[in-house]
Amino acid sequence: MSENRYNDLGQLGQTQGLPKSPNEAVLERVKNPCSEDYMVRLVAPEFTSICPVTGQPDFAHIVVDYCPDDWIVESKAFKLFLGSYRNHGDFHEACTTGIAQRLVKEISPKWLRIGGYWYPRGGIPIDVFYSYGEKPEGVWVPDQGVSPYRGRG
Repeated sequence: MSENRYNDLGQLGQTQGLPKSPNEAVLERVKNPCSEDYMVRLVAPEFTSICPVTGQPDFAHIVVDYCPDDWIVESKAFKLFLGSYRNHGDFHEACTTGIAQRLVKEISPKWLRIGGYWYPRGGIPIDVFYSYGEKPEGVWVPDQGVSPYRGRG
């Protein structure tokens, strides 16, 4: 490879602790290696955050689908970004839409959607969905594959 598009990455290959908050997290990006339209899926089945009122942990299965334009998100930076929510107090809606909006800000995808499938709080599961842009024609986008919450049965 004549050019190294990875030279500017500061987190990959380094020991890195979790950022203290999503605002402090660095979302690194890499030049998109493909000129054709395609979709990327990022899945975090064990996402955690904190209830801003009770301080109790909240759990979700997060699925992000996006069609890159010039940039893709570097996966370790994304993992650390999501981990920064572990001690962050916010409602489900703010966490889910905040993840999407930060990705849009940092990588400017052609299209993005996120599903935040939250486990019950007070007996009520909350699912949060957000989308940005128009899906490019002809890009295959599978179902997010997360079953509705059924409890015990």
